[in-house]
Amino acid sequence: MENLSVHHNNKQLLAPEQLQSKINRIVATVIKPNANIIDRHTQFPINNIQALASEGINGILLPQDLGGLELNYTAFATVTKEIAKACPSTALIYTMHVEAARIIHTYGNEDQWERWLKPIRKGKFGTTSTSEAATGGHYWYNLSEAARKNNGYVVHSKKSFTTSSGYADFYVLQTKSPDAKAPDDLTYFIIDGHQEGIIPGEWSALGVRGNHSSSLLFEDIFVDSKDRIGDEGEGKEIVKDGIAYLIGLGAVWTGTAIGIFEETLSYAQHKVHHDVKKSLADYQIIRSLLAKAKITISSLLAWQQSLTSQLDEWQRSGEKTAPEQLKNELLEFKVYASESANEVAQIGLDVTGGFGYREGTLERFYRDARAGIVMGPSNNVAREMIGKTLVGNSADLWNKES
Repeated sequence: MENLSVHHNNKQLLAPEQLQSKINRIVATVIKPNANIIDRHTQFPINNIQALASEGINGILLPQDLGGLELNYTAFATVTKEIAKACPSTALIYTMHVEAARIIHTYGNEDQWERWLKPIRKGKFGTTSTSEAATGGHYWYNLSEAARKNNGYVVHSKKSFTTSSGYADFYVLQTKSPDAKAPDDLTYFIIDGHQEGIIPGEWSALGVRGNHSSSLLFEDIFVDSKDRIGDEGEGKEIVKDGIAYLIGLGAVWTGTAIGIFEETLSYAQHKVHHDVKKSLADYQIIRSLLAKAKITISSLLAWQQSLTSQLDEWQRSGEKTAPEQLKNELLEFKVYASESANEVAQIGLDVTGGFGYREGTLERFYRDARAGIVMGPSNNVAREMIGKTLVGNSADLWNKES
């Protein structure tokens, strides 16, 4: 057992180098060896999730009295990045789980913490379920509506994309409040993932095939009022406060870019053209491409560090909601990181040629990287949100006229 060496408010917290050692070990022994198999067979990487849980990493942001590690956003982004270097599917599952747990801890109550967050230390995991097919990439806009029944609610909603669909132990679900007065009158519920009436769709996709982000039907599911998160109508604030989600996505695509680069660099150094007695790395054009990829990655890492430092400062402040400017910059980072991962993926194929194109790790990474561009908020939608803020238009997501 490693010694804990960082003290905070009389608590012993895992030091950064100890966390790095733990995640490196899990990635090397469990996550990386399974990545291509998971992709080829569209397997849900439950062993990866359990390996993370065994070290408490699934509760990275949760307080120690709930079984968490009580670490900061720098630690969360670092872990996510390291996972994504080997398996973006697992990194996305991890990101959505951490976001679901954060929502419950931030907006829920102590009873919900006991029932839903403490079991995370024993391997339970969750996800969020928000978007609906009828409103596409506008994941904040729901047509489904909860109805009151007895001491709770009945939810009938078909979600278009839900990470860990059919596998999560609990879902943090977004839907309109009963008798909603406006489109932004939203309420969140915690739904037990093992009850009848939860029907996942099939998952067949270009990339990130392990994250099972399929449709998910909640068919007249009863939810006790004790599993409503916050008050009716408070969901609007939760939608606008996707902190862990956005920095997690940025870290996923940063890690993906690094994973592609490391594979590409290794191939360039070891592949030899025997007719001219040169490795690929001996060609100036190859070195130029590698340098371009490395410069892109360095900029990603620097931006990620800047953002997580700001998030850590906000976390220490105890404020419930992060500053708007920080949330806007996180949105920008998601766009940049996902598009950078695709640029590095193209460099990977340019450098490795037929080797990278054939079925294998680089080919998988190339397909995985595409997901970042369309994952909500899709980059086109995100740019519109960023642009409205820049020119002073209304940033209200539910204002159709803005």
